[in-house]
Amino acid sequence: MSERSATMQARTAMYNDNKLKIGLFGANCSSGRAVTTVPERWSGSWKDGRALAQAADEAGIDFMLPIGRWKGYGGDTDYQGATLETLTWASGLLAATKRISVFGTVHAPLFHPLIASKEFVTADHIGEGRFGLNVVCGWNEGEFDMFGVEQRNHERRYDYAQEWIEIVKRAMSPENDFNHKGEFFDLKGVRMKPKPFGGTRPMIMNAGSSPAGRAFALRNCDAFFTTASRVSLEETSEKVQGIKAQAAEYGREIDVYTVGVVTLRPTMKEAQDYYRHAVIDGADWNAVRDILALKKISPETVGQAEYDLKRNQYANGMGGLPIIGDPEHVANMFADLSKAGLRGIGVSMVNYADELPLFVNEVLPRLKEMGVRA
Repeated sequence: MSERSATMQARTAMYNDNKLKIGLFGANCSSGRAVTTVPERWSGSWKDGRALAQAADEAGIDFMLPIGRWKGYGGDTDYQGATLETLTWASGLLAATKRISVFGTVHAPLFHPLIASKEFVTADHIGEGRFGLNVVCGWNEGEFDMFGVEQRNHERRYDYAQEWIEIVKRAMSPENDFNHKGEFFDLKGVRMKPKPFGGTRPMIMNAGSSPAGRAFALRNCDAFFTTASRVSLEETSEKVQGIKAQAAEYGREIDVYTVGVVTLRPTMKEAQDYYRHAVIDGADWNAVRDILALKKISPETVGQAEYDLKRNQYANGMGGLPIIGDPEHVANMFADLSKAGLRGIGVSMVNYADELPLFVNEVLPRLKEMGVRA
């Protein structure tokens, strides 16, 4: 029996009867995940975010997932330049909602594991078991420089994260007054009270894409984010089954999630026209250039053809799956993702508040008829 099935099924929000979990991704950041200059782009303000979470909660959306961002990407809009810290944001949203799960996204190298654990437990009590943790190791050197923290090489950062997550899990377990002596931490007389709400730890997710990142997620997490294929349903299904098979090698079960960028309008033509207006014609190409430069992606490093492909993908919600169309088409795409074995999807929109009502009123009922939503 896996750790998750043994201890976590009673946590109501993320283990409900919806076959495909649907969440809103990136709403704590200015512009959300739309690298666009259009004036209606998302503000990322607390007022707008709280109203969005309450509307999503009322509509039955399963979760809110923030981006851990400390420094904007620049460009014409200073893309994601104004962001709300995710644990404070999650705590406020959990206090303002009733059913929806809200995650905090935490850079392990920047948070001491015991301080982080106390923050997780506090948020979890505020939400009565609806808090979740998205743990990340970080890649943006400019953000680490801002804190005066040296970024470890790729393999070593996951060695650190492994010890970090073990301490966090142990602190949130029933155990008290323990010592820990490892490579990175030497802790004595650790005591953590209260424990998480209901006696089970929050759900943990991760989106590491490298072999080391994936191995970390499979060993430690309940959910893993991967990219859905833009080519075929079969390709996505093969990817999902491969991840689950790898988790089984560790003696664990894991749910597989993906991210998407929804452009929904009453008609297909309206959706395609708006996508072109906001994502292509209105893209903040200077921000896209700067993002790719941070990832060391340039025509010189990957070739012009690959660079052009990455450039277009990053303009589309930082590489999320494009889901463009009328309600019937969008619902069918969501149903296909569920058929491929995905457990959930975090979606972004140019303006979440303006675009969510059509999704709720026209897409969710279709998904219910298809058996994808309870």
